[in-house]
Amino acid sequence: MTDTAITYMDVQTDTYKHAIDHLSSIDEDWARLVAIVGPCTHRPAPEREPYEALIRAVAYQQLHARAADAIVARFLNMYPGNVFPRPAQILATQSDGFRACGFSARKISTIRHIAEGALSGVVPSRHIAEQMPDDELIARLVELPGIGRWTVEMLLIYTLMRTDVMPADDFGIRAGYRFLKFLDSIPDSREMQKAGLPCSPYRTIASWYLWRVPSLPDYVKKTRDNSVFSAPSTAS
Repeated sequence: MTDTAITYMDVQTDTYKHAIDHLSSIDEDWARLVAIVGPCTHRPAPEREPYEALIRAVAYQQLHARAADAIVARFLNMYPGNVFPRPAQILATQSDGFRACGFSARKISTIRHIAEGALSGVVPSRHIAEQMPDDELIARLVELPGIGRWTVEMLLIYTLMRTDVMPADDFGIRAGYRFLKFLDSIPDSREMQKAGLPCSPYRTIASWYLWRVPSLPDYVKKTRDNSVFSAPSTAS
């Protein structure tokens, strides 16, 4: 590789710069959020196969990240070398093993359906998935029992590295947008879809910023007349 070779990280960094410029140009609220959060450090995991990405997404459904991290760690510990299991290995695993990891009965069933789908071809390989439009892939995978739109959107964002996906059903995104715009209530998914349109073609990066709104340490929600995002505190 030469010094002038374009790497994945180069492309990613360039995309983020364009995304930040675009989001900052939408309005003052977006510009303020981008300035306070700082550079986007979204990190996809493009090396994963779709079936692995789907199973990981299922593990994180409706759980705090730390709890889900522990479940996934116990899950991987069941297999040699802590390597993510192949679909056939998952199907050969007894339900008691999954329950010991912390998976609910519903999630165990969903994981088995994903593994079966990977073997039958319903869950495409990464090579095939990369060639499929977002809507086509969503429509195909939500046919699997237990798989909803949000789960497939996590696959699009974190594995297939799609840059224009905003999971409108995601509570964190809707709550983040409520704070961003000083709304009295959290927008529903239809309202969130409409609100995300100005962020296109960088709705994935916009989602990354919205996910971080509630955790801003010095963010205070007040009325629009007397409220701004607080700058990060420099006090020790």
